[in-house]
Amino acid sequence: MNATPQTTAAEVVVVDYGLGNLRSVTRGLERANAGVTITDDPASFADADGIVLPGVGAFREGMDNAGPYRDALADAADRGQPIFGICLGMQMLLGSSEEAEHAGEGEVEGLNFIPGTNVRFDVDRKVPHMGWNELDVQRDHPIVDGVDRAGSETPHADGSDGSVDGEYAYFVHSYYAAPDDEYAVVASTDYGVEFPSVIANEDGTIFGTQFHPEKSGETGLRILRNFVDICAEQ
Repeated sequence: MNATPQTTAAEVVVVDYGLGNLRSVTRGLERANAGVTITDDPASFADADGIVLPGVGAFREGMDNAGPYRDALADAADRGQPIFGICLGMQMLLGSSEEAEHAGEGEVEGLNFIPGTNVRFDVDRKVPHMGWNELDVQRDHPIVDGVDRAGSETPHADGSDGSVDGEYAYFVHSYYAAPDDEYAVVASTDYGVEFPSVIANEDGTIFGTQFHPEKSGETGLRILRNFVDICAEQ
């Protein structure tokens, strides 16, 4: 007897622009009850409930590769579709990065959905910042809500409010976001300097994590489920 197929909560597209860790991101989203399509076709964005922009590597290469998708992503932002940037994908949501300048490549224009720039760690710490570190939630946003396996809000065992505040996530990066507007910072993390680890635009529909939720255990899965819930509500 065949099992009844599980109904997905939302249909999302993962943008394949040549620099994303597509397989692990897809597995994480599927565990979060999303239907996932990996695509290099910007025409498919409009039919999705949400868009994921993953990324590993250098800012200039990321923006060069994402060039064919810039207009479609801007159209999605104008429609209010949720756009979720991960690691380099989060940095690409900003307007610029020091990384290209350090590499002697001149100024490179980001997507500028969240005004600001990306700066290199200038602390007496090993770079890249790699490994597990703590999330300090600065303000409310549904991407950092706490959810249980059934998807409903629930407090933590210690009686806290159910957000991911105080939880740990997995990071690999040498640069971090410095948004122009302090309100864009949803959560921060300390690595000799306090840097934004979750950001969002003013409308709350465009957001990103500097860490990799697909590699961050139950905390990351909670973040991905929150994203799927946001998509399902659109």
